[in-house]
Amino acid sequence: MPDDAAQARFQLHGMTSPNVRKIVLMLEELEAPYETALVKVFRGEQFTSEFRTLNPLSKVPVLVDREAEGGPYPLFESGAILIYLAELHGRFLPTGGPGRYETLKWLFAQTSNVGPMLGQLNHFMVAGEAEAPYAFARYKALALRIYALLDERLAARPYLAGDDYSIADIATYHWAGYVERHPVDPAAYPHMQRWRAAIAERPAALREVAVRDSFVYEPADSLAAATPEAMDRFWWRDGAKAPPS
Repeated sequence: MPDDAAQARFQLHGMTSPNVRKIVLMLEELEAPYETALVKVFRGEQFTSEFRTLNPLSKVPVLVDREAEGGPYPLFESGAILIYLAELHGRFLPTGGPGRYETLKWLFAQTSNVGPMLGQLNHFMVAGEAEAPYAFARYKALALRIYALLDERLAARPYLAGDDYSIADIATYHWAGYVERHPVDPAAYPHMQRWRAAIAERPAALREVAVRDSFVYEPADSLAAATPEAMDRFWWRDGAKAPPS
């Protein structure tokens, strides 16, 4: 759980996206001291000059290590944050050999394929199938392919990188949860569902669900309350004003 001390070592900036939740899960697995800082992305807080000093890409999550050598150090990109934490604590990422590269392969598969493709389907589900039928059909097909690949991978091993739970699983777990929200049949992926259930029972995963509440928006800051201009900026749609630099 987030630390109650005046200043924990780590400060996590984010909201309830899978890329933020994977970092919460990792911090909980490590039992590392951290605090959360809500970023109201539907109000454009990620584009402020203050936030862009932490991440010029204007995206969450950002993890600040206040005890890093040389002073507070902000990390962005969730895969990089997971590697940093794993190497700092010596857990969930082998230090060498095939196991390390199996873990990194499946971590990068999540950051380059699983998250972006499932996220695009999320986008076009929000926009509406009729708005862009080709794009909707394309990303639905890619989502089906990704779920099938994960299920195939997990048919012969308990975790994505092999016998041991790793940052590859931590990275992918919350994204795989979209299988219940997407227009697919979850029962078609029994091995992925077995893997999800095993992770969900971990004490750290149970604690992560409770921490999620600290990233929940008030109604006035939610997606439903966002103005058309704010949504154009959030989705980087044509006509959106350039974010402040």
